[in-house]
Amino acid sequence: MTDINIRITGRVGHITLTRPQALNALNHAMALAIEKALDAWEKDDNIAFVLIDAEGEKAFCAGGDIADFYRQGTTGNHKGARSFWRDEYRLNAKIANYSKPYVALMDRIVMGGGVGISAHGSHRIVTDRTMLAMPECAIGLLPDVGGTYLLANTPGACGEYLGLTGAHLSGADCLYAGVADYYIPSEKLNELHDALLQDGDLSVLEAFHEAPGLSRLQEQQPIINSVFSLETIPEMMAMLADIGSDFSMKALKAFKHGAPYSQMATLIAIRDARNGDLEQALRNEYRFVSISTTEGEFLEGIRAAVIDKDRNPVWKFPTLADVPKTLLAKMHQAAEDGDFKL
Repeated sequence: MTDINIRITGRVGHITLTRPQALNALNHAMALAIEKALDAWEKDDNIAFVLIDAEGEKAFCAGGDIADFYRQGTTGNHKGARSFWRDEYRLNAKIANYSKPYVALMDRIVMGGGVGISAHGSHRIVTDRTMLAMPECAIGLLPDVGGTYLLANTPGACGEYLGLTGAHLSGADCLYAGVADYYIPSEKLNELHDALLQDGDLSVLEAFHEAPGLSRLQEQQPIINSVFSLETIPEMMAMLADIGSDFSMKALKAFKHGAPYSQMATLIAIRDARNGDLEQALRNEYRFVSISTTEGEFLEGIRAAVIDKDRNPVWKFPTLADVPKTLLAKMHQAAEDGDFKL
């Protein structure tokens, strides 16, 4: 398979994403191949741990292959995307519950589906080049792949801030937010990579780990808590405007680029996830995505972002007031094709 390289190196189950020309975007076949390998390696006593990395100089994984979703959805095939999401979410949960260490080298761009195959792992490595984000509201989706659960467990109201604005996290921010465990300077990453494969010993991670330096997310935590703990999005936007700082105005600008329906659903999903587990979060995310190509904004979001690239989506529900309450109510109703279950 040209999109992914799965092999055993010594005592390590080694997975490499090999689609650098597509920023290592995850497609359905890749997700199924990873799951198949994990199932086999979990039963193999010769495998000490799993290592996932990626080829290329730009991204670990920039997300799912959303251009394929667009091709399917615009021809009336909505089952393909739903099938992918079910299989992808099952993989995300499998990684989170894996019985052996799962090591992810989260270097450079990590977004959407890339977060799902890395940030649920047991040993998550970031660098000075890491740029992690969940910008799904900008394309008419919501942070999925268990993203609402990860966001719900960040400090204070960081989850709402990151989910609603799609803000980028540095390596230092990732450690502060609890979505990474080790910080390795990028110039030492190849050396660490070789050491892990050669020895099959995770203790080398401690030797390579360094203090990450300043987290801008931590620095802005007081403002984030004040704004994003508010009950509603209009209240948040009004307070950001009143504060008027560079940080608040950047967050407000990001708000204005998102789909109102996605933002409202994201706020519900993140706050619901604080009172549940990963499986419940994935279930709720599936309830949203399962109708995103039929009743939602996802296809228009993809068109504007990656098909026509005009960055000017025409949302079906252009304001928060336009979003039907009946549509939001589906977040708390079983999906029409059945809820996601492990």
